[in-house]
Amino acid sequence: MRRLAAGLLAALLSTGAAPPPVPVLTIGRLHYDGGGDWYSGPSALPNLLAAIRQRTGLKVTDRERVVTLESPDLWDIPYLFITGHGNIHFTDDEVKILRRYLERGGFLHADDDYGMDVSFRREIARVFPDHPLVDVPLTHPIYHIVYDLPKGIPKIMLHDGLPAEGLGIFLDGRLVVYYSYQTDLNDGWEDYDVHHVPPDKHEQALEMGVNLFSYAVSGVK
Repeated sequence: MRRLAAGLLAALLSTGAAPPPVPVLTIGRLHYDGGGDWYSGPSALPNLLAAIRQRTGLKVTDRERVVTLESPDLWDIPYLFITGHGNIHFTDDEVKILRRYLERGGFLHADDDYGMDVSFRREIARVFPDHPLVDVPLTHPIYHIVYDLPKGIPKIMLHDGLPAEGLGIFLDGRLVVYYSYQTDLNDGWEDYDVHHVPPDKHEQALEMGVNLFSYAVSGVK
């Protein structure tokens, strides 16, 4: 996965010169057990992929790919997305696989669709008992790599009325897990008629998503 980084970064930062050939990329939607609705927000990821395709030099698919942690396809996915409103559960084998995937260059974006917070924190602590979730600093490239977001993650949905939080896990200086909490980027990416998210909030959510994906495939720390 890491051997793609140089070509992907060149495509991302291209200013007009023909970029080197790069593979067609996609987002992996994680199909997990435990009872939560892993499939929540069916229009969200196609809309985010369209924004990535239109706004960067990256070649991406029209739709995400559904994967489990035991899918062979997992290792071709640079950006793994998990969301839902309910319980998440990983088997012991899945915990080991997810840790290995992230140690080898993968990226996990968890987006709380309101209701998965307790179970996600529990399960990610099983994956990285030695690396707690921490605040991602506003100076981190994830807030600046394509769009400059000096205030960090935008607040999209009300949820508990608390400020949006961008939490992460770092390995050797690289952000490998990003947890968007108390905001619901997934709802912000969806078609307007689903949640009637105002256009400015929809745009903010897309900009954050473009940054997240671009960081995941760039190789930048």
